Amino acid sequence: MEYCQKRRRADKSGVSHLPELRYPSVTEIVSSAWALAAHRPDLCVLRQVGASRAGRPLHLLSVGHARRAVLVVAGAHANEPTGGSTLLSLAERVLKQRELRRDTSWHFLLCADPDGASLHVTPAPRTLLEYHLGFFRPAGPEQPEWSPSVLPPDRLPPETRALTRVIDEVRPYLQVTLHGTDLGGSWVQLTKDIPGLAEPFAKSAAELRIPVETAASDAAGWPASGPGVHVMPAPGSDTAYPSMPDDARHSTWYHAHRYGGLTAVVEVPMWASELVDDPAPHPDPAAAMRRLAHRLLADAYQVEAVLGRALPRLRGPDGPLLRAAKWALELVPGLAADWSQPPPVDTTMAYVGSVDAFGRRIPLRAASMLLRVLREADDREAPHLEQLVAGWSDAFAERFRARWVPLENQVEHQARTVVAAARHARDNAA
Repeated sequence: MEYCQKRRRADKSGVSHLPELRYPSVTEIVSSAWALAAHRPDLCVLRQVGASRAGRPLHLLSVGHARRAVLVVAGAHANEPTGGSTLLSLAERVLKQRELRRDTSWHFLLCADPDGASLHVTPAPRTLLEYHLGFFRPAGPEQPEWSPSVLPPDRLPPETRALTRVIDEVRPYLQVTLHGTDLGGSWVQLTKDIPGLAEPFAKSAAELRIPVETAASDAAGWPASGPGVHVMPAPGSDTAYPSMPDDARHSTWYHAHRYGGLTAVVEVPMWASELVDDPAPHPDPAAAMRRLAHRLLADAYQVEAVLGRALPRLRGPDGPLLRAAKWALELVPGLAADWSQPPPVDTTMAYVGSVDAFGRRIPLRAASMLLRVLREADDREAPHLEQLVAGWSDAFAERFRARWVPLENQVEHQARTVVAAARHARDNAA
């Protein structure tokens, strides 16, 4: 089966080009899972395990019957689409390779946030601008994995409750959640260390020409068990960015711990940049971080100014795009203050590069989602905001010398890393 979906496209002259790979929709992912289940009913069960806030079904594909379990979650972030293809590729791999299911059952949550996936509409982005013109990522409290870190238990969204019920049911020794980044490198975040994982992870990345993000800003200050493999600090430890409202240690990633399990978060880039894989010391990291903080504030101010002018003309309650744009902008002052403090121990070029990318993403994403709102309302601010989104997207790609990672390589690297994590976590627990 082909899980990197293909389509034909025509240029302005109407000439048909060869098929190009694209990310499958949730509907296509579910259809492929049904086909797998129908092909091997002795090993596969596909069932609904919940529903989204909008009533979209949440599906779980289970392969094998062993009590020991691995849970793989795709689609936790709507703007990180590689996971759907990876999940299906993994399911087929488990069916073909008996040793993977000899003493382990595999459970695949096809999409943790189908509502979000319906709003991120860039199935085959050829540029960062195309990617951002259809961009959507929910506000933190609306993200299934992150909501427990910012909401009380009685206000958790149904997607989060469905995910935690699945964890309670299958009690995985390993949960893997498939994430990604627009531009950068690959890295892994672990809630507990998996000795031996760093070597196959690095080998896979090298073979597939994917840089390893050795100092990801998402894992700032975390210990590393190898290049790009970061282990989350224990609960109660200080965080590098104290202003950030969502703490990974209170997310659904830690829910597996009550059953003796752990979670691995496998990140893979759409566009690669060698700037996030540079171990050389930065000559003046403190000054660089202050400059990045200043730029973050200045860029966010431009988006806030557009929002302030347009907001009185926008009618009705805030929709998910506007809520997400506002939420992203609210992060900026605290994050800029964090970056103005002395930097963490890691002051490599890779770390500053990762923070540089992070600082470009927040206002660009807010602007992109606001632009979609303003276009829908035919608001007069839309053309100005479109210029910002286009300029920032091009500058991001140019600064980081963006190089597209073939979709099949994104999927293969993520799948290899999941299989390696499952094997090493099992062996270490034995």
